[in-house]
Formats: sequence, C-alpha cells, structure tokens
Amino acid sequence: MALTAAVDGFRLAYDDHPGSAGPVVLLHGWPGDRHDWRDVVALLAGRCRVLVLDLRGFGESEAAPGAEPAAFGGEGQARSVLALVEELAAGPVVLAGYDVGSRTARTAASLRPDLVRALVLAPPLPGAGERVLGPSPQREFWYQAFHQLPLAEQLLDGSRPAVRSYLEHFWTHWSGPDFVPDPVELDRLADAYARPGAFTASINWYRAGAGTVAMAMREKPPAPADRIAAPTTVLWPEHDPLFPREWSDRVDDWFADAQVRPIDGVGHFTPLEAPEAFAEAVLERAASSIDRRRSRSED
Repeated sequence: MALTAAVDGFRLAYDDHPGSAGPVVLLHGWPGDRHDWRDVVALLAGRCRVLVLDLRGFGESEAAPGAEPAAFGGEGQARSVLALVEELAAGPVVLAGYDVGSRTARTAASLRPDLVRALVLAPPLPGAGERVLGPSPQREFWYQAFHQLPLAEQLLDGSRPAVRSYLEHFWTHWSGPDFVPDPVELDRLADAYARPGAFTASINWYRAGAGTVAMAMREKPPAPADRIAAPTTVLWPEHDPLFPREWSDRVDDWFADAQVRPIDGVGHFTPLEAPEAFAEAVLERAASSIDRRRSRSED
C-alpha cells in the first residue's frame, strides 16, 4: 500500500499491481473499500497494470482535517483519482467502478477526457430521474436520508457491533440470491468502518449530495455533443434492488458510445458477485484502446 500526494488535503491509499497492458484504475463503492476488487485484481494479475484505491473517506486513505462533507462528493473524489493518474504518469487509463466508484469514474471522464480512454461501469448510471420517487425505490433508498441525520453517527460511529450489523444488512440485502458475503471479510470491513470517525467519513458522500436520490432529480441529459465520449461498457445486474434493469433505458442520453451488457444472477456488488464478467469487460476495453492508439500512430 502507498499513499498519493495530497489533493485538497486528502491522500489516497492505493495498490499498484504491474502488468503488461493497461493501466486500469478500479473504484469501489459504499459500504466497501479497495478490497471489493480482490477477485477482479486476481483475474487481471500480470495482464494489466492495475491501480486499486481507497476513495476519499474510505479504507486507509487519509482525510483532510476538518474537511466539510462537500469535499467528499463526486468532483472531489474525481480530482483525487485524476491526480493519482497524473502522479503515476499512468494516463490515459481505463476507469472501472461501481456504486460510488461508478459516479466518480463518470465525473472524472467528464472533467478530464484526455486522461480516461474507456469506462467499465456498474450502477448507478444517470437516468433514474423521477422514477427514484416511486414506492419501491423509496423503500430501498431510506439509508440516504438516514445518513443526513446526526443520529446516524451517534448510533454507529465508533461502535463495532453496530457497524458490523449495519454493513452486513447491505451486503446481504443488496446482493444476488447465490452470493454469501465472506464473514472474515465482513469482519475486516467492520474493523475499518468502526474506527472513530471512519463511518462518518464514509457517509459524507451522501451528505455532499452525491447519492442517487439527491442526484436523480437534478440530472439533465447533456446536449449530444457534450455526452461522455469515452467508450463505455455498462454491466447491469439482474437482482440489484437499488437499480432495476429497466433504468438502463436512458444510458445513451449521457454517453456517446455505450454498450449495456446484462449480467444475470447477480446483485449490486458486481465485482465480487461476477468478477469474471467485470475482468472480461476491463480487458476488452484495455485491448480495444491499445488497438485504437496503434491505428492512430500508424496513420
């Protein structure tokens, strides 16, 4: 594990795995950390240079003292990711992400298209719109309103038993029917989230207004010329209770070159529930990006 140089006072923890192609940057979700990608990293080992990191407020990354919740939102997360790419002279990269990592990757591609050559994403994707206000989504997204309350940190921050139970709820409820979270990994994650201040730092993403409920009603499709240009593969799970598959119908409104690929039998935690599918999509994008660069150089 290494730490980046500080950006806005934040230093990201990351692992740098060497490989013959790439580079690829993997961005995790909530409630997780860079270890969400352990099975995908194993499948990419030696084939791509893989950078896997803890986002602002997560894992072993170091937060800026006194940072306001806004600093943990999408643009702040993207600035730190892009700075890592520049610091390691790794760009342009394939960015892959799910949950918080998906929105961060999309924001990074919008801010610095020169540093992002392709995307591989699992939900959330833009386009939920007014559908997020329906009865079924509102039953699932209760936690985003709860995270706005001081009560959330009063009940959970620094309490390992409470944090362990809370994380286990999401890792079981959001996953597909055949996925059983590793109890050893849940214990490790609970230890990380139960450090004083760690849980509150993780939910600053929602307090920054970066969660789906806050974003869905504000997002407006860009003009066609302003859509994200990076070639994009979207892996959409079958059993994600937060993001039903029918919400994939508006992807093309935000992406100029996107392929939506259904992933059957799995839920929200795609990197752990379907690591082979994620690794395959990453390798495809890495290879096609290299082929395009070679074609341009030959021309």
